[in-house]
Amino acid sequence: VDDSYLRRGVFSINALWKNKIAVLVGDYLLSKGLLLSLENKEYNLLQIVSRAVKEMSEGELLQIEKARKLDIDEKVYFDIIQKKTASLIASCCSCGAASAGCDDREIEKMRLLGENIGIAFQIKDDLFDYEKSNQSGKPVGLDIKERKLTLPIIYSLKYGDSSEKRELRKIIKNKKATNKQLSNLLEIVNESGGIEMAKAKMNEFQNNAFEILSQFEENVYQKSLFNLVRFTTERVK
Repeated sequence: VDDSYLRRGVFSINALWKNKIAVLVGDYLLSKGLLLSLENKEYNLLQIVSRAVKEMSEGELLQIEKARKLDIDEKVYFDIIQKKTASLIASCCSCGAASAGCDDREIEKMRLLGENIGIAFQIKDDLFDYEKSNQSGKPVGLDIKERKLTLPIIYSLKYGDSSEKRELRKIIKNKKATNKQLSNLLEIVNESGGIEMAKAKMNEFQNNAFEILSQFEENVYQKSLFNLVRFTTERVK
């Protein structure tokens, strides 16, 4: 969807086989998943997955709309990632709980766990865009080139000094920004505290996930989930 040719350091499907095949493969896998739910009469899973697909589509459309106007603030940013990323992880956690026979209260608790993990995950992913050299496999500056305002730059535009804000807006509005200008943008975002503030917010959602996990029975499965939450923010790709 975002035309990225790399994912986790390897070529994306659309880079290998173009968008048409990528979309068709995605549609095929989605239909297979929905059919499995129907065949096993697991209608609650069908509802969870359908709701997630709806929210992911809404999130992506909202991001496209805001990218054209360049008017994304912190609230809109979280609306977007809650829909396009957190809803996916939340649905995975909900489906896992539902398929294990948990009651509605436990399923909702797992949904909230997934939502917090998903938001922390997306902030971490956005932070990769501001690293001059990273191991993530994500091209540096890709979000800026696609006019996506993510949390580090949102904070820099909100809390930076007037000269920093002016320069940032100039680079963001330039559809043909040079590598030198993008490098300058990375320095401004770093020096204005945008990156550190984004990391603090990411850790806030990670701590929310830890708090939810602490409410479950201590066992090997809880330990594995704790490790997953840690990995979300400590990963290098």
